[in-house]
Amino acid sequence: MDKQTITIYDVAREANVSMATVSRVVNGNPNVKPATRKKVLEVIDRLDYRPNAVARGLASKKTTTVGVIIPDISNLYFSSLARGIDDVATMYKYNIILANSDGDDQKEVQVLNTLLAKQVDGVIFMGHHITDEIRGEFSRSKTPIVLAGTIDPDNQVGSVNIDYLKATQDAVDLLIKDGNKKIAFISGALIDPINGQERLEGYKNALEANKLHYSEALIFESKYTFKDGQKLTERVMNSGADAAFVVDDELALGLLDGLLDAGVKIPEDFEIIAGNHSILTEIARPEIASIKQPLYDIGAVAMRLLTKLMNKEDIEEKDVILPYSIDRGESTK
Repeated sequence: MDKQTITIYDVAREANVSMATVSRVVNGNPNVKPATRKKVLEVIDRLDYRPNAVARGLASKKTTTVGVIIPDISNLYFSSLARGIDDVATMYKYNIILANSDGDDQKEVQVLNTLLAKQVDGVIFMGHHITDEIRGEFSRSKTPIVLAGTIDPDNQVGSVNIDYLKATQDAVDLLIKDGNKKIAFISGALIDPINGQERLEGYKNALEANKLHYSEALIFESKYTFKDGQKLTERVMNSGADAAFVVDDELALGLLDGLLDAGVKIPEDFEIIAGNHSILTEIARPEIASIKQPLYDIGAVAMRLLTKLMNKEDIEEKDVILPYSIDRGESTK
């Protein structure tokens, strides 16, 4: 018998039971005699029958599948969130389709539409910013959507984050209290509201509270890679900065590496605080100070929020803000 064409009918015939009985066994329904269950499972095993998730979805109007859109699977920030999402999805018996969007606006729209075409029951979106085009797709879709580690300034869809503004203000305030006067703000694209609105505002608030002058010369936009962090080193040193708040850990690690290669002593000559507290901050030497985001929890809570939306449960809070702290590491005095 061709493995690809084995159906529930084949299993029922081989086991000499009804298709309803096979369905009950597959779905874990307890109303099946132990001897019958054993016989059906043996046939399933022998024929290597795999229930067709699409067919089951057509019957129940649910595919028990969730789409997760991630800008860069290789970035430890996003992969840590994905781990939390996957664990909670497994707990609630949802399958995950993980799609990499490369942080590209057009690809995000294509990936979202591909997932919706697969009839996913819900989507978790991780992106750097919500474009008008992707917002339009969100609005048209009746599929529940939750943002993880991504903010929607218009609050149209549910989200799980930390208070990026306050966290950045606290981090920059710590650098100022250590005696630093010219603190670089090193970030991804400022068009991303987490960077350009929340974090930059927190940076400015800390400067203002400590009566320090804001200078465009200390603001740097970059991609989130180790090499880009290294490339920034000369520009950061030429700016006269004596410390830096770096939103991404891999970027911070590149800057640290570049500074050490240039003979700069960390933290004696230059202090660094990173934004995410992924494993990179702990394995760096010296260990990089960072805002401790509960990365796994952001993913896990986002998935739990999505299960509530998919099951039309009452939601107390659509926008969840989780706590953070600051780990001083060894890159601050």
